[in-house]
Amino acid sequence: MEKLDPVKQTRIVSLILFSSTLIVVLTSLTTAIFPALVLRTLGGMEDNLGVDPFETGAWAYPILISNFIVFALLILYFKNYLPSIIRKSIRFIFNFEISLQVSCITIVVLIGIYILFSVDELFNGKFETDYYGIFKSWLETFVVTEIPINQFNRDVGHHLQIFLEVTSLQAFGNYKVIPFIASIALPILTYFVTTEFTKKRFAGIVAMVIVLQSDIFLFHDTSVSYPNFWILFFLLSIYLVYKKWPLSPISYVAAIFSKGLTAIFLPFTLFFIYRSIIPKQKKIYLTIIYLAIAIIGVGFLVITGATLNPVDEKKFNFHDFVSGFTYFSTGFIHDGLILLFLLPLIVGLFVASKKDVMHADSVLFFIFVMLLSAPFLSGFTENQNVPYRFMPLVVFFAIGVGILLAKRPNERF
Repeated sequence: MEKLDPVKQTRIVSLILFSSTLIVVLTSLTTAIFPALVLRTLGGMEDNLGVDPFETGAWAYPILISNFIVFALLILYFKNYLPSIIRKSIRFIFNFEISLQVSCITIVVLIGIYILFSVDELFNGKFETDYYGIFKSWLETFVVTEIPINQFNRDVGHHLQIFLEVTSLQAFGNYKVIPFIASIALPILTYFVTTEFTKKRFAGIVAMVIVLQSDIFLFHDTSVSYPNFWILFFLLSIYLVYKKWPLSPISYVAAIFSKGLTAIFLPFTLFFIYRSIIPKQKKIYLTIIYLAIAIIGVGFLVITGATLNPVDEKKFNFHDFVSGFTYFSTGFIHDGLILLFLLPLIVGLFVASKKDVMHADSVLFFIFVMLLSAPFLSGFTENQNVPYRFMPLVVFFAIGVGILLAKRPNERF
């Protein structure tokens, strides 16, 4: 049997990834355009209230119009029908780069503005409902040397989060300070990851701005119940694959112990390592270490009876699985940028992957995993999907936009 050429294999993988992600994205966007359609057609929702499955949602027309404009412009551009000045402007944006000095100044200014407008949240005395219902008792009874096996309904998957917040109280007299520091670090790390992937500082700045403007990010940046530790440590584990690969698994474990949900990102991590431009020997070592972590982790949970999630599991419920797709539109109800441009982004990433742009496929894979997490959590557990769980999607959407600004190998845009 004839072996497939490696390049052809890569193209097939890219096509499968894009097709799978496209289906999930279209299903998710459908819940924003026609909120009742997916549940009525796939989820078995009965028409008890006379709900019109084609009744449009608040974002329906903005999504349709913005996507029509974007794809129309792209077609006109590649058909050479756009005026010369517009074509030159598009080329300028894709080829634009800034100096290291300008990027450093820009980062300081952006973070300074963010801190200026957010620091008062540290002292407003506001906490989420889950703080009083769950986290307050966890924080007040925390003992670092004890393995929290469902004590006070606390699970292993939040142990590091609670430790950092208790440390924040002891060091600063405020639970919110270290979560706020983590939120400051997240857009900065997004800049470095995007710059590493694209080799363009301007792309890193764009990704950083997208994170900073996100309503989900701004709403949870000082949260005690839903801090950004997990996505910060997970993103750091990805960055360390290139910079200090032996530390990458340690950061990933830290992410899991900050929030157990991070465990579902293991397939993405392995795919990312496989596609990374690092020596083959390092890829093998990293893959073995990550698989060992997974095996040891499963063994630990089985032996001790601990969990990564305090919510009970349940028998698979297809209606709940389908309803999980609706959390995308409700989660991003105030985050219009992603609702408007997620579809153009995945199409752009697929085109970029065909042009051999580094990690375009990886971001596609992560978007696929992240969008499916809500349906699977709804279908198999009693989890209530809330917007903060989409924070990783915000970060990788931003990185994906940065990747579109990367220079295409052997190609002039």
